[in-house]
Amino acid sequence: MHDRDWIMGVLPHRPPFLLLDRVTELEPGVAATAEYLVRPDDSVLAGHFPGHPVFPGVLIIEALAQTGAVAILSAENFRGKLAFFGGIDRCRFRQQVRPGDRLRLEVRLDRVRGPAGRGTGRALVDDRLVAEAEMLFVLGDRSQS
Repeated sequence: MHDRDWIMGVLPHRPPFLLLDRVTELEPGVAATAEYLVRPDDSVLAGHFPGHPVFPGVLIIEALAQTGAVAILSAENFRGKLAFFGGIDRCRFRQQVRPGDRLRLEVRLDRVRGPAGRGTGRALVDDRLVAEAEMLFVLGDRSQS
């Protein structure tokens, strides 16, 4: 199991946009499973929606993308790179995610060729499927500014 400090060593994301608390399973270059607890004080919930807080679907997909990025960027030959979204296909939201829910994020990399690849992700809460998507990614170099 890997904690947030380890994750921040792999990903460039930082709070409040780091949407992973821990990586529970990892096969570098192949697959990863991570968790994220949707906290009641998460600032995005104040406006989405007042009186009926729902974690935005777009952030669930971002959490899946970050999980996929951990899978690819933890492979020795891709360390130090950046993973960018190249596209999202067959995205479906099945259930709402609410404060207190713990997302389990599962991503398997289906194909990696050169600087691009495709992964399949599923987000679950208590073994209930809440979202799924196919994600395309492109790897780039980290630039110094």
